[in-house]
Amino acid sequence: MKKMLVGLMGASLLFSCVPQKKYAELESKQKETQSLLDNATVKLNSCLEDTARLKLLEEQNAYLKSSNADLINNMGNLTTLTTKGAENLERSLESLKEKDLTIKRLNQAITRRDSVNLALVQSLKGVLGNLDDEDIQIDVEKGVVFVSISDKLLFNTGSYTVTPKAKEVLGKVAKVVNNKPDFEFMVEGHTDDRAFSRGDLLDNWDLSVKRATSVVRILQKEFNVDPKRMTAAGRSQYVPVSSTDLAKNRRTRIVVLPKIDQFYSMIEEGMKDPAIK
Repeated sequence: MKKMLVGLMGASLLFSCVPQKKYAELESKQKETQSLLDNATVKLNSCLEDTARLKLLEEQNAYLKSSNADLINNMGNLTTLTTKGAENLERSLESLKEKDLTIKRLNQAITRRDSVNLALVQSLKGVLGNLDDEDIQIDVEKGVVFVSISDKLLFNTGSYTVTPKAKEVLGKVAKVVNNKPDFEFMVEGHTDDRAFSRGDLLDNWDLSVKRATSVVRILQKEFNVDPKRMTAAGRSQYVPVSSTDLAKNRRTRIVVLPKIDQFYSMIEEGMKDPAIK
């Protein structure tokens, strides 16, 4: 309480010592100073806000510059990829054109080969004349001519000696193949699946091979077919044509084999064809 009284007495003494006019001036300057301080504070806060916004803008600007650089790089890469893609597509189209042309040429060659084979079939049928269709079958499969002669027409049961009637048929076949000197052919012997063994024949393998070589010898020795054009082969029982009729499986088959160089010559002829070019 004493301290409070002393303070009040001091303040009263101070106020009593300062003139009223001087006090008013001091109070006015104090207010002016406070106002300047407030304005300065407001401006300082505004500057701080502007600085923060400027920093944010600078960061955004740096990000945009970086993004723009990445975009430019990506566009460059995309342009490179697009150019390479166009080049690859062009090469692919050229390759497809070449393949398409090759396919057309091969188709032309195959067509020509098939035409030759079909002509051979017609020649065979014309020369062989009116033989029973069950005894001789002439077919074209995958561009290859097959002439199948039944076993009963060529051989007696269990024998590989060619019958006199069969020689007449083989003479007609020889006439046709001799008129086609550029073609090679294979004579195949076929049997049924019944077990067989007699004398020097151990099994169906032996019988089928012996029958094939018998036919080849007849064609060579009696009808002057060039032996270099012929191949004798035994197929035994393993290439049947019927699961129920064993007689159909017992046969001798002549397979006409165009030489590979003939096939290529057909391709070369096809390439010269204006229609292909």
